[in-house]
Amino acid sequence: MSFFGSGSGNASPNPQETKTLIMKQLQQEAAMNNARTLIAKVNEHCFESCIPRPGSSLSSSEGTCLSNCMEKYISMWNVASRSYVSRIAVESKKAGGAQEVLNMNALASSSNDSL
Repeated sequence: MSFFGSGSGNASPNPQETKTLIMKQLQQEAAMNNARTLIAKVNEHCFESCIPRPGSSLSSSEGTCLSNCMEKYISMWNVASRSYVSRIAVESKKAGGAQEVLNMNALASSSNDSL
């Protein structure tokens, strides 16, 4: 997938292919960053509210609390992401940036799919 330094050197890449490869790489990096942020936030919020006294193991109520908290937090994250992308799309459309809307929708779609 890498287009820097690992090619045969004979054929130069098509500018559109290069742009597509860069967009895909940016989408993957954004998805990974979103996943890392989500995991950090889930750990921060759910751990604090579900485990009042950390020990060597989880009780069944702590495990249930963590599971429910994570599900709710991830659902909320996805709703907020979709709302944000919709808002950006509307604002961008008002400004006449149709291509940016398509790029942002593709980026958000890949980010949410990876979670």
